[in-house]
Amino acid sequence: MPEQTLQAMQKEQKKRSLSGIQPTNTPHLGNYLGAMKNWVTLAEKFDALYFIADLHSITLRMEPAALRKQTFESFVLLLAMGIDPEKSVVFVQSSVSAHSELCWLLNCYTQYGELSRMTQFKDKSQKYPENINAGLFTYPVLMASDILLYQADFVPVGADQKQHIEIARDIAMRFNGAYSETFKLPEPYFTKSTAKIMSLSEPLKKMSKSDQNLNATVFVLDDRDTIIKKFKRAVTDSEADISYHEEDKGKAGINNLISVYCAMTKKTVAETEHEWQGKGYGDFKIAVGELVADGLKGIQQRYQELSADKEYISSCMKKGAERAASIAHRTLKKAQKKIGLFQV
Repeated sequence: MPEQTLQAMQKEQKKRSLSGIQPTNTPHLGNYLGAMKNWVTLAEKFDALYFIADLHSITLRMEPAALRKQTFESFVLLLAMGIDPEKSVVFVQSSVSAHSELCWLLNCYTQYGELSRMTQFKDKSQKYPENINAGLFTYPVLMASDILLYQADFVPVGADQKQHIEIARDIAMRFNGAYSETFKLPEPYFTKSTAKIMSLSEPLKKMSKSDQNLNATVFVLDDRDTIIKKFKRAVTDSEADISYHEEDKGKAGINNLISVYCAMTKKTVAETEHEWQGKGYGDFKIAVGELVADGLKGIQQRYQELSADKEYISSCMKKGAERAASIAHRTLKKAQKKIGLFQV
């Protein structure tokens, strides 16, 4: 059997996964440790697709030049982190028109009540009361379209995104029930090692790209000195006991630092506590900062190399969009035909 045919058969046997990240800013340490670090591993396990969710990002106003720049940077970062564009499909969402087209179709199969119960809409409506737009309300339908277009078996998500997978399944079941089997029902994929990284300034809140406090968030492209300074300034309690107490909100700061340390070293909490027994917060903060800076160094160097080769990145973007579109348009055409839209 020819090697190419064997490889194709092996790929067909793999389950398909889909992951996306918004280009609203440079990914932060929480994005990296909580999701993106695992994507390289998932690419070996699944027939994986990765995309830059630029359409999702425009529910908030962005400068056009900034959106283009951050979309480019996010795409390059995926490659710099080790995702191979030859083995996985890597693309920019808006480059595949089927996302927007299927979104409109599925809007007509989604109930108002379903969307009004989505926690993200409620949260963002409170956070941005001056811009409660229809796109923010129908955001889950676009996310459902992203997933269902590619007949994804699994979607790697955090616990806070589970609701979006559930509504995607509900929409798919409603459509399938009306017209026969069209969309595969996706399952959320949770990785046991996923780290939940909190703000360095307010450790009861998740680390966020949009935090106004510059010391709260460590970005993947921050330089070494900046990373270490941010960890030195990390909020902790008045004690000096480097131990993890999950239920104690007063220990949220040191708990967060221990989580980062464990994620970077692959040590257990018990091993970390034993290693740092009798030592102070100051030394621990510096050690965590240095670990993060060292861990991100290779990604940053690769990012600089790839960013300089704009012709190569443009080629990868084009090929990725073509590969994604070939899958997506098959699903779109099937859905259009089922509904009864005229085919030409």
